Amino acid sequence: HLYRHYGCLIQLGGADQLGNIMSGYDLVSKVTDKDVYGITVPLITTTTGDKLGKSAGNAVWLNRNRTSPFELYQFFVRQPDATVERYLKLFTFLSGMEIDHIMQVHAKEPEKRGPQKRLAAEVIKLVHGKNGLESAKRCTKAFYYNNVDVLESMSDEELQELFREAPYIEMLLEPGTTVLDLCRKANAIADGPKGYRDITVGAVSINHITETNPDAVLILGQHILSNGLSLLKIGKRNYYIIKWLQLSHEE
Repeated sequence: HLYRHYGCLIQLGGADQLGNIMSGYDLVSKVTDKDVYGITVPLITTTTGDKLGKSAGNAVWLNRNRTSPFELYQFFVRQPDATVERYLKLFTFLSGMEIDHIMQVHAKEPEKRGPQKRLAAEVIKLVHGKNGLESAKRCTKAFYYNNVDVLESMSDEELQELFREAPYIEMLLEPGTTVLDLCRKANAIADGPKGYRDITVGAVSINHITETNPDAVLILGQHILSNGLSLLKIGKRNYYIIKWLQLSHEE
């Protein structure tokens, strides 16, 4: 099909696709009596020899709708020392001399994970540009360092990418809205005494700050950030992104 409709003469694939490529070569050669070609490239594997890809369940994507800049950044930051030098050579345009220098510094200061951070930064810049790298770093600070200032600078899109499983809820701010009101409107806590008690025992946080007073009135700049968002967390892993509508910062 590709040969007949698009004049395709070369098929490129991973080394594990050699059989399929050879089958295509044989078919086109016999049917058309024309020369076509196949090229295979070595598979990218983990330290255990497992390939990276869809079938292995550990694929990362260039499309940010499938893998956000933050997720891609973290994928490379988490690479072990055994693979990072090879990945620097495969996935970046850094010179061999610069990579050697990075690894020499790493040997003296392995705890700083310099090669992993440089690898992640270079890949993100190639795939998502400088803005994507800045976004990945903002998300990293907001997620791992509970940085409220960074949280306040994030866009709706970044928050939704960072907390992919979190419900995104639009809500009107009414005068006197309390912590309890917010949690119940978001369907984040149980009705009745149990939900009230969850707040009093410290199971609820807003923008990384634990709230233990269910009757506390929400305050602009504390519970509601200047970007019109609130990050509600129930327990250890249940996040809710609240987008406040028609918000007046003069209230």
